[in-house]
Amino acid sequence: MRKSFDRLCGLVSSELGASATNGDVFIFLNKNGTRIKLLHWEHGGFVLYYKRLESGTFRRPCKDGNMISWSDLVLMVEGIHVVRSVRKKRYSLA
Repeated sequence: MRKSFDRLCGLVSSELGASATNGDVFIFLNKNGTRIKLLHWEHGGFVLYYKRLESGTFRRPCKDGNMISWSDLVLMVEGIHVVRSVRKKRYSLA
């Protein structure tokens, strides 16, 4: 968890083959699951969010394709574990 902006951007491009400036949020967890870094590109520069837990651990996201929704990310950072949820159908233009 010693890496900062430049080295995390390097990991995103070398390991994932993605551009760190595409607006996605990239999640980095330490081995113990007690620290999390979120790397995000906003207009004009990078933002690095860092949270260290005094007790407990972060639950690792286990979605296919390593993509999780924004709501799942918020729940993970807040320490909320949903055992079962049902997503209701909503109207969409697409």
